[in-house]
Amino acid sequence: MLIGEVARRSGVSARMLRHYESLGLVCPSGRTGAGYREYSGADIRRIFHIESLRALGMSLREIGRALDDPDFAPATIVGDLVRATRERIAAETALLTRLRRIDAAGPADWEDVLQVVALLQALGSQSAGARQRAALSVADEVPVPVEALVEAVLRESEPNVAGALRWALARSGDGDGDGNGDGGPALLAEGLGSPVAAVRERAVRALAELPGEEAAARLRAALGHPDAVVRGHAALALGARGEADAVPALVDLVVAGRDDTGAADVLGVLAGDATAAERIATALAERLADAATDAPARARLTQALAAVPGPTAARVLGELSRDADRAVALTATYVLRLRDAR
Repeated sequence: MLIGEVARRSGVSARMLRHYESLGLVCPSGRTGAGYREYSGADIRRIFHIESLRALGMSLREIGRALDDPDFAPATIVGDLVRATRERIAAETALLTRLRRIDAAGPADWEDVLQVVALLQALGSQSAGARQRAALSVADEVPVPVEALVEAVLRESEPNVAGALRWALARSGDGDGDGNGDGGPALLAEGLGSPVAAVRERAVRALAELPGEEAAARLRAALGHPDAVVRGHAALALGARGEADAVPALVDLVVAGRDDTGAADVLGVLAGDATAAERIATALAERLADAATDAPARARLTQALAAVPGPTAARVLGELSRDADRAVALTATYVLRLRDAR
């Protein structure tokens, strides 16, 4: 079969067939009387083998080795191809992510594009100072892709930089998202599902600083999270916003001794409402009466009652002033004296 016919049937151009010949990959088995290349059936099968291996991403050199070296191990080259393909996909995915973020920033001209690129590079810098400056550049009205900020928040371990990033995210104006599920609260809520505890904590702390109802709704949902740290941060944030649904989780913080002072302060603020005050006093009393509550926790619960007005709190403190635990009794007595003085 002549080269033109081979090209038509195989889909490989005559020029490429000549290139294969120059590399020694496929050499026509014969020549016609006029000197034209003539390919045998075996030659054509080899051409199809070459094209199949090219489709796997193999180089022509690798293909030559695979077809001619009887000791060539297919598993080796396939493993190399798998690794190379993964690296290429990762690089293309990173590029796609960067382009999407530039597009999301809505650049008006090339100067805006360059600003966003510089910002994205700074957010991924190894220098904590560079990352912090990038976060603070929001004040200079540099367009900030929310997705990039959320990603930076979730991976940041340096406290000062993390604080700057949360501030930048709160200033991004995306506290309620845009209704399509890709706003800051929704992205941070995904972080609450991370298998890494530190990432979950960063996500809930960032949510706590976001304004808007969607962020508040995500925090309410976090009150039922299996991670006690997530529940605690959500409760503190919601309590500071005046939401009484946070009371049980705030009481849990007092019992656990984790940010118990902050939790007691928030409970005191919520107790400014008479109905909430009775609910809080009842919740504290129930935990005080629970046999599973240890002595240090009972002392913290008694102290928390100090900021709760109302008859229930007064009654419980009166009972605690006669408690068998001397530390609890003394604390309750002191609190009652302060209340009487007021």
